[in-house]
Amino acid sequence: MTTALVQRLMQIPALARAARAASNWVDFEKSWILETLSKVAPQARGRLLDVGCGDKPYEFLFRPYVDEYVGVENVATFELTHAASRAAGPDLTYDGNRLPFEDKTFDTVISIQVLEHTPRPAELIAEMARVLTDDGLLILSVPFSYRLHEEPHDYYRYTPHAMRELCGRFGLSVQEVLARGGLFTVMGHQINTFLAYHVANLEGVAQSMGRLGHEGAANGGARLWTLPLVVPAMAWVGLGARVLDRVLHDPTDTLGFLVTARRN
Repeated sequence: MTTALVQRLMQIPALARAARAASNWVDFEKSWILETLSKVAPQARGRLLDVGCGDKPYEFLFRPYVDEYVGVENVATFELTHAASRAAGPDLTYDGNRLPFEDKTFDTVISIQVLEHTPRPAELIAEMARVLTDDGLLILSVPFSYRLHEEPHDYYRYTPHAMRELCGRFGLSVQEVLARGGLFTVMGHQINTFLAYHVANLEGVAQSMGRLGHEGAANGGARLWTLPLVVPAMAWVGLGARVLDRVLHDPTDTLGFLVTARRN
């Protein structure tokens, strides 16, 4: 009932925009991914390939800068996700081994929060490098301090040093590394995730708003009686963590990194 009501409300454009903005603000992971991608999106050009695209939640950031936006997914894992039930989705699927494209066919390749879900990340980077044109741009977003998710297909966490080493193997030179927040961002995200998904049981509500696309379909309804406590608590955590991250920034802990690399 709650999920169906949210889906109807999300059909009202102004309400949908306000709800997503508020949700993004208390979800540090989402807000930081959007912020870092917005910074690098103007570097994209030509034909763009989104590897592990899901329902293409970041297409709107890159569309103004590219001529074509192509999404591809691993067919075996994609069919198990909530995103598979949505109208938007990949243009092509593949078997998780060789990307179904010729060498040097894309000017830009992006892969957002995907590398932790492949058991052979080096092979995937090799494939992305293969389909990049000379001097093409690779944009990767990876987790560092982050909860288990999309289980059992959750294998790795990454440092900037690991990304430089992996990219360097396949003729890719790392240009920029952007961290997603600091210690208090990590702590705030953990607290708000616990409140939202374990106390209030809002996974189904989140999926009806277009979030958690790569997770399986959520079961169980929201605990509405918790919201008068949970919603203000999440807002205060969001504010407090952002303030503390500014005045007591710790660069050694972060939710993850966004990496840009060029093909040599």
